[in-house]
Amino acid sequence: MRSIWNGAISFGLVSIPIKLVNATENHSISFRQIHTEDGGRIRYRKFCELEDREVTGQEIGKGYEDSDGTIIPITDEDLAGLPIPTAKTIEIVAFVPEDRIDPLQMDAAYYLAAGGAPAAKPYTLLREALKRSKKVAITKYALRGRERLGMLRVVGDAIAMHGLLWPDEVRAPEGVAPDADVTVRDKELDLADALMDTLGEVDLEDLHDEYREAVEEVVAAKAAGETPREASAPEAGGGKVLDLMAALENSVRAARESRGEDAEVKHLQQPKTSRSSPKDTGGKKSTSTAKKKTTSSPRKSTSKTSQAEKKSTTTKKTAARKTPAKKTTSRKRSA
Repeated sequence: MRSIWNGAISFGLVSIPIKLVNATENHSISFRQIHTEDGGRIRYRKFCELEDREVTGQEIGKGYEDSDGTIIPITDEDLAGLPIPTAKTIEIVAFVPEDRIDPLQMDAAYYLAAGGAPAAKPYTLLREALKRSKKVAITKYALRGRERLGMLRVVGDAIAMHGLLWPDEVRAPEGVAPDADVTVRDKELDLADALMDTLGEVDLEDLHDEYREAVEEVVAAKAAGETPREASAPEAGGGKVLDLMAALENSVRAARESRGEDAEVKHLQQPKTSRSSPKDTGGKKSTSTAKKKTTSSPRKSTSKTSQAEKKSTTTKKTAARKTPAKKTTSRKRSA
């Protein structure tokens, strides 16, 4: 891999010569702009506004536009003379746990290659120290005309560096979350959990860019003089969730069917906390139980009275007293 930057890692008093190479590559299909009438290429030419003529790359330099529109020329010598210690050095400033780094700060990724045989020992020392500490190194470095923040971590047997955005370059998520007061029910969470479990994990190596493959098919078909295959139309109503529970249930069912599993989701209608729900409503439970006991008591006494008609006069009086009590209760309810 071709290096894009040569310098050294500053690890205290230890200097490690390194070469910076890109750790990622872009596989996106690029298009050229053409004239739709005849297919001719559209090209951009660079003109000087003062002389009104096209200029070559050797004649182009840098300039800073002031607030009043004045252009201040800045040369490469001006930038090279800046008193920045990170101009040719990746300076390690701290070691922190990896979870301290906000993924929103992640930018481009690079591999750091040891710059020759003398760098092998200090390079390996830094790599093993990072492994044992289970931390990442926070660095400062200069690249493409600006000082940047970085993070060093171990990937396999190599040291990788992730460019990081400065903290003030990450926007706060203000006004992004819904303003409405939304309540999520346990049943909905249960179905969401079931959908997550059904989808499960995935090996990232199995994922691929389907859009790029489709574009390649279109290009190949048109190059062969054939008509590109039409894509299937998206389902109507996409993005409109009218019934969240139904959408979740259908999602779980579809995910299970795609895996060849049982698509039945009826048992998911009851939330996981249904067994413990009576504990949360203890008062209601005791009230309902009391009503059941009160209702069942007269039935038992009535059955006992019918079976023992020749009992003592005292038992008959007791049964007679219970009958008015029931009538009194019914009057209260009707009132």
